[in-house]
Amino acid sequence: MKRAYILILSLIAASVLCAETRQLADYVDPRIGSAGHGHVFVGACVPWGMVDAGPVQPYHGWDWCSGYHASGDSIVGFAQTHLSGTGCSDLGDITIMPVYGLVNTDTTHHEILEQIASTYTHDNEIVQAGYYKVRLDKNYITAEITASERVALYRFTFPRGNRTANIFLDLENGIGDRAVETRIWPIDSHTMVGYRKSRGWSRHIVYYAIRFNRPVGEFGIEDYNARYAQAVFSVEPGTEICAQVSISPVSEMGALQNLLAETSALTFDQVREYARNRWNTELSRVDASFSSDSQARTFYTALYHTMIAPQQWNDVTGDYMGSDRQIRRSPSFRNHTTWSLWDTYRALHPMATLLMRDKLSDWANTMIHHWREQGELPVWHLHSYDTYCMVGEPGVPVLADMILKDVQGIDYEEAFKAMKQSMHGTRGKDQLWKYGYIPFDLGQGESVAKSLEYYLAAWSVAQVAGKLGHSEDSARYAQLAGNYRKLYDQRVGYIRAKDQSGNFRPLHNFAPNHQTADYTEGNPWHYLWLVPHDIPGLIDLLGGKEKAEARLDSMFLVSSQLNSDANPDITGLIGQYCHGNEPSHHTLFVYNYIGKPRKTQARVHQVLTTLYTDKPDGICGNEDVGQMSAWYVMASLGMYQVEPCGGRYQLCAPAVREAKLNVGDGKTFVIKTRGTGIYARRWKLNGKPLKGTVLNHRDIVSGGTLEVELCN
Repeated sequence: MKRAYILILSLIAASVLCAETRQLADYVDPRIGSAGHGHVFVGACVPWGMVDAGPVQPYHGWDWCSGYHASGDSIVGFAQTHLSGTGCSDLGDITIMPVYGLVNTDTTHHEILEQIASTYTHDNEIVQAGYYKVRLDKNYITAEITASERVALYRFTFPRGNRTANIFLDLENGIGDRAVETRIWPIDSHTMVGYRKSRGWSRHIVYYAIRFNRPVGEFGIEDYNARYAQAVFSVEPGTEICAQVSISPVSEMGALQNLLAETSALTFDQVREYARNRWNTELSRVDASFSSDSQARTFYTALYHTMIAPQQWNDVTGDYMGSDRQIRRSPSFRNHTTWSLWDTYRALHPMATLLMRDKLSDWANTMIHHWREQGELPVWHLHSYDTYCMVGEPGVPVLADMILKDVQGIDYEEAFKAMKQSMHGTRGKDQLWKYGYIPFDLGQGESVAKSLEYYLAAWSVAQVAGKLGHSEDSARYAQLAGNYRKLYDQRVGYIRAKDQSGNFRPLHNFAPNHQTADYTEGNPWHYLWLVPHDIPGLIDLLGGKEKAEARLDSMFLVSSQLNSDANPDITGLIGQYCHGNEPSHHTLFVYNYIGKPRKTQARVHQVLTTLYTDKPDGICGNEDVGQMSAWYVMASLGMYQVEPCGGRYQLCAPAVREAKLNVGDGKTFVIKTRGTGIYARRWKLNGKPLKGTVLNHRDIVSGGTLEVELCN
């Protein structure tokens, strides 16, 4: 109960604070990115919370990875876990659905879904930060959802009385996965607990506890290992049935303890207010003004999307399930999951080192503990299971960035050991060290993408080694990082695959706008520039600044046509520049390195204003757990970290009129623009002219003011 009282006190304090400040949550529209290929989560959660509770639509394929798409018009339940913006589907655990009458479960799951499904319209739907509401067309039942960190709260209003109301529990249905083992165990007249073990993209287990605000007339289960339950009530017109649904990575009793600790003493409306105030507080890390409300909605929804993950993944006791499937306790840090690192190392994590510094030691120690448990830093970790999805060692630059920026609460030497060990062993790294690259003829697909990602990770290790005084390691990893030169084919001017004998793949049928097995979700145009750790070296490789500029220019001017079997993630095209997928995200800023910052600024402005909007299709590709949105936030603030780690931000013209960044330790960094236009004529840092187009991390987190004079 102690935690519930803490929530009440924080709710009261946050209410006083928010009464005096802007309600930034009002600018958030969680439906931005729910159309097209955005794949965002739509529902109720708090920042970095364990629960993401929201509607689940019938699964119609890839664009339903989050369980929801703006084109859908039917709901089959409300689940407690969802992914946001991924290109793979999973989760959708512990689904409940309000219906009238009993459901015939002695039939196929498809027919069960047909019985409980209801159509709805967006006109009868409200989606806000921390709150979701919809009126179901079938019998006009209203469903409302809000959430604390580990508990989802539901309020179902039944308009018709003298009937049997039923909260149907479905443990079979997931989002692109399948249940392999379930349990339903009523422990008193108000409460049931259990678990759902499933297999899909990940192999995970979610424990749950459900507590209703009134006694259940009948639980309607066949046995404890059933896939379905029916919590039956007698209702009068307008009866409200509330349910609190908590989850745990560890045990049924852990889920129940989470519920009792967080929300048992609170009403639905109190938790809704708590969730809203949490969002207002976290969004206030950036207090920005814009020239239009649509810009503000796009910006603050983007910032909202960067705070959905990584998620807490431990009980209120600190217990969590490790990657080795052992129950562990983390009293000194909060364990986290949902690490979409191949995406987020590029912008979200550098952004977090500026705006979310209070989160970093938890994230770093989570990563180090994952290394202890699985022998490697996380790659794509989801609910105590690493999917090892995507390529490279993306956890390395994330951890390196924190060390190079002097984040406290991390054992630097242990982190360095984890980084080094992760750069050896599986997934082609033995070949990388033997040949200097991954040969395409040794069974490793996507060999170019893997090699390039490993090079930038090696460079990150080299920087940390230098900081810690390990000079031999620094030289060794720096040498490996420079091996991208070995894969540059002078004949065609692209980075291409080699075999173990050092021969490039034969040129027949080579076309740079075609995706091949050598690249990950991309083609030679995109991967030519994936050397963010050594852009000056890449420019020299291309023949100098003039030739590099011509290559960049041509990328934006050539046809956007792709081959017919191109990956659907290749979206947001300007010529062959691909903003809808992450390997291209730094490329616009390469113009800065060749002395043409106006070209960076023009292209950044084009992307900000044409590939992001405040409409449901307002994200041009998979949101990818915050990366697409983090790019928008950073570019709107006028900066982007191109190098994988270290804190050298390349500048562009900000889209904000003014922004105050809470950079931690009570310090504020202010960005002010003067004049109008899409170009930056000059920058002043704390009143002094800034030379070049680089702003250092230490200058931001020390607090101060950056003045930007705009022009056309």
